[in-house]
Amino acid sequence: MYEVIDNFLPEQELKSIQDVILGADFPWFFVDAIANLGEVVENYYFTHIFYRRTINSDHYNILNPILERLNVKALIRAKANLFPNINKYIVDNKHVDHTFEHKGAMFYLNTNNGGTILEDGTKIDSVENRILIFDSSKPHSSTNCTDAKRRVNINFNYF
Repeated sequence: MYEVIDNFLPEQELKSIQDVILGADFPWFFVDAIANLGEVVENYYFTHIFYRRTINSDHYNILNPILERLNVKALIRAKANLFPNINKYIVDNKHVDHTFEHKGAMFYLNTNNGGTILEDGTKIDSVENRILIFDSSKPHSSTNCTDAKRRVNINFNYF
């Protein structure tokens, strides 16, 4: 089961988050493999950990409008992902975020031809201000994009 909600945030709240995360001063950290499970992959991405066991970012509070709407009781992890356009469309290996049952949410900050591919093969397109709510303990994959400079989302794991 999964749920897709378009226009998840009011426009001003979306813009406030985009201004920070898509801005020139937001700190991104390079990761040279995406769910590669020990295999050689061509893809890479950048990430920013907002929360993992504790608040890990000065920008954590910009997530409040999303956390409130999701009615998060306990946060496991929250991170932003930036997948650059490498002029080749790549579907990354399937992975699970955590092996125990929990809720996952993927909030898309920009529209592009990338997306999230669920266990059954359903592709949820990256559409600005869309959120995908699903069980991220089930296998799923990410993709990059080829029609924009970057694909950017925020990944939440929570109860």
